Amino acid sequence: MLDNYNNKTYVNGQAGSIYKQTAPLKNAMRPPGDWNVYDVIYTAPRFKEDSSLFSPAKVTVIHNGVVVQNNTTITGNTPYIGLPKYKYHGKGPIKLQDHGDPSPAISFRNIWIREL
Repeated sequence: MLDNYNNKTYVNGQAGSIYKQTAPLKNAMRPPGDWNVYDVIYTAPRFKEDSSLFSPAKVTVIHNGVVVQNNTTITGNTPYIGLPKYKYHGKGPIKLQDHGDPSPAISFRNIWIREL
């Protein structure tokens, strides 16, 4: 999560992007101090029996009521340096990154996960 309200950061690294892969369709960030809302519909990657990729992950993201990713293909992990790639994995944890924001605190609340 990167506070990019009125911030001219690189577009595929701002809130609502798929880091270093796909820029958001719109900057929907609310001003500092306001809560931001994300709805994420995620389709996990599928792997063949030999652990190679069968189908990539896809994601639709609605940020503060605005569609910022629409059935976007995720081309692999999101490394800081290097190109994205897939590595076989099973179900894993969900990780939230605060991007080192110097503001008083990054807070998350009302996180709901529902398997479709």
